Amino acid sequence: MDRKEKRSGFETEEQQRTRFQVELEFVQCLANPNYLNFLAQRGIFKDQNFVNYLKYLQYWKEAKYAKFLKYPQCLHMLELLQYEHFRKELVNSQCAKFIDDQQLLHWQHYQRKRSALLQEQAEKTQAAKDGRQQSSQPGT
Repeated sequence: MDRKEKRSGFETEEQQRTRFQVELEFVQCLANPNYLNFLAQRGIFKDQNFVNYLKYLQYWKEAKYAKFLKYPQCLHMLELLQYEHFRKELVNSQCAKFIDDQQLLHWQHYQRKRSALLQEQAEKTQAAKDGRQQSSQPGT
């Protein structure tokens, strides 16, 4: 039984649902480098209780929780936030801007690559179907 399951034994079903929604929303906010910069500039990452909370939130990496995330890059940010050096660097607005730019570039290239891969897979599937249809015709 993990820590999350142990904690949920003391909460009502409604409290569990609310905590799930709040933690889901917060974890997804971690995908926003400007929000991380905001937290860093206010010294939030220096609070050991908050750092411990970030460790606790790593349960979102498990498939049964990750399937609810709309912004998967938040898991990468959550992982990076485990490192003190990264948390300290986020105070710098240029660091947040760089991360933001990299995310944008990733999504631009990801969409293009994904479209190309899907097109290639569709063509292979169609070619395989055509090959089966030709071999199943009598007299071939």
